[in-house]
Amino acid sequence: MQQAIDYEIRWQIEELEEGRAIQQATVLFDPDTGQTRAMRTKEDAADYRYFPDPDLPPLVVEPQWVEQVRSQMPELPRAMAARFVADYGLPEYDATTLTQSPSMAAYFEAAARGCGQPKLASNWVMGEVSRRLNAQEIGIESAPVPAPVLAALVTRIQDGTVSNNAARQVFDALWTGGEIPAASQPLAVVDAVIEAKGLKQMNDSGELDAILDGILAANPDNVAQFKAGKDKAFNALVGQAMKATKGKANPQQVNELLRRKLQG
Repeated sequence: MQQAIDYEIRWQIEELEEGRAIQQATVLFDPDTGQTRAMRTKEDAADYRYFPDPDLPPLVVEPQWVEQVRSQMPELPRAMAARFVADYGLPEYDATTLTQSPSMAAYFEAAARGCGQPKLASNWVMGEVSRRLNAQEIGIESAPVPAPVLAALVTRIQDGTVSNNAARQVFDALWTGGEIPAASQPLAVVDAVIEAKGLKQMNDSGELDAILDGILAANPDNVAQFKAGKDKAFNALVGQAMKATKGKANPQQVNELLRRKLQG
């Protein structure tokens, strides 16, 4: 096929350069010579003998039937993506990606409705969930973490119970920990893993305040560098704080308290 196309291209170029017109034709290809040759000319559609069939009656489609069929059709991907943008405030990219299959769209909607954080749910479905599905070559219907449980995890991120890094550890435990009973309460399942792994974020400002005072006292060089305008010194202090709290401190709270102490 490719040889025939290549030869025909070269031949037509030569014909046009010689000032000759190209006539419509059905051609044959000889694989031995690598050349095409005209079999018969085709001047217009009439040569294909198209003609109306006099025995076919006019086809009338009732509007009521069209509406009935339309009402029974599933939501089409393009319409669903537009709805995700309108209803959930998702970017076009997220909406298009999540509506590539009905199963993924349904999973996302269940998670988004369960946590009330559609963008965060979208990030998890397109990120961590999809990554694991691809790695195991399974469909989202077989995901070990049901949508309501993912919604519960997103809720715990949003309310400050766990940090994003800790949430990934919780998700890993949920994904690899075996089947989650359908009758389980999603928040109870997530909270149990958080408690068992000791991943609950530190929200006691008094305890954190004392830890930060100790870090500032133990790192006078970093304190001096920060006051001299070196931001890297601040990052080093934040790292020390997260290490001291074993990652349980709220990073935003650490940043705010630490900066307040340094600037006070």
